[in-house]
Amino acid sequence: MHIGILECGPVLPDLAARHGTYGDIFARLLDAPGRRFTGWAVHEMAFPEGPDAADGWLLSGSRYGAYDPMPFIQPLEDFIRAARDARIPMVGICFGHQIMAQALGGRVEKSAKGWGFGRQTYAIDGLGEVALSAIHQDQVTRAPDGAELIGRNDFCPIAALRYGDWGLSVQPHPEFDPALMGEFLDLRDRDGEFDEDLIAQARSVLDKPHDCTPVAAWLGDFLEEAALGQRTRPEGPGDHVAASTPARRRA
Repeated sequence: MHIGILECGPVLPDLAARHGTYGDIFARLLDAPGRRFTGWAVHEMAFPEGPDAADGWLLSGSRYGAYDPMPFIQPLEDFIRAARDARIPMVGICFGHQIMAQALGGRVEKSAKGWGFGRQTYAIDGLGEVALSAIHQDQVTRAPDGAELIGRNDFCPIAALRYGDWGLSVQPHPEFDPALMGEFLDLRDRDGEFDEDLIAQARSVLDKPHDCTPVAAWLGDFLEEAALGQRTRPEGPGDHVAASTPARRRA
């Protein structure tokens, strides 16, 4: 399976020097036999030729807000709707969760609750209680029509959504395991980007269990099963038959 990773923002330079782009990070997280990956830096306006440039898509997190007036936002929303219409499966993480909801008619806002930061626990249908790192002020405050709410906690009531057999999105970060989150906290502590108490609280729970591996497996399995279902679904009037095509490399 060819998974396209839409990089919706840059990785912090010091982290990128050690771990690569979001495309690199997610390729390692989702790696499994039979899978290959291509990253597109959509935040730099490097978009795939179309939704059938891969068998499935993952949208990364971002430093930007879904409502920010960035040049890539509208084309990305158009791409999301095109992928939905073509039935090419898609998974969204953090900003990816938010931009999918916004593109399909939901609402994203900066939460008056402040930051969701560090290890959080979520109730996710089919997985039970899972613990993952969160880094967000924005939240989906209204789900699109037809989206199924499948994950929540008290701080973030719309923490995971499912769009039938096409799409799946989550607010927290399965790619931020304790080691990567620890590096992120060290960098943010040095640059003063976050309140010291917020960083200290997040650092205090790094040694507690995180469910990065099972959540990553769940997301990867969803993409594979959705893509397989699309390939084997009988074609009917107006149906789009997905085909994997060679993808343009990240700019």
